[in-house]
Amino acid sequence: MARCYSVRVSKCYPSVPRLWLISDARNDGALEAALRRLPRGSGLVFRHYHLPEPERWARFRQLQRLARLRGHSVVLAGTMREARAWRADGAYGSARMLGKGLAGLRLATVHSLRELRRVARADAALLSPVFATRSHPGAGALGPLRFLFMAQNSRIPALALGGMTPRRAARMPLHGWAAIDGLSP
Repeated sequence: MARCYSVRVSKCYPSVPRLWLISDARNDGALEAALRRLPRGSGLVFRHYHLPEPERWARFRQLQRLARLRGHSVVLAGTMREARAWRADGAYGSARMLGKGLAGLRLATVHSLRELRRVARADAALLSPVFATRSHPGAGALGPLRFLFMAQNSRIPALALGGMTPRRAARMPLHGWAAIDGLSP
């Protein structure tokens, strides 16, 4: 059962995986091994923006098959409509991209309290970057204290993203976390 860190989060959202592997061009070659190592019931956020659409679709299908065999959820970076067309479990993106109306898991990217207030329809918010990250060199990080403040003021589960590692995650009271490098061999 997930730890609930906020009185505003009325339940622990057991349907939202606590651990998410995020795909990227730099971890593509290690994704199969990383998916096999994840605990059953984790999740994969498939981005792969670097691939042309036909190749992106084919890579998605490969990873989706493996993820499903391991009991993982798979969400597509894009709109909920695209996620439904690709038979993903949900969508990942900004609150505006996720839209409303269509069923599926919604993971919203959030970088500020203002954005966090706008994601009421999402199932979870990925607050980022918590720590410095290779994905956005030189970008300001929230830091663990600001992350926790935002998480405690969230009405939905807040997942830590950005510079996260198993060691850092173990030191923080959180619903869950996500990583690119931190979960790739």
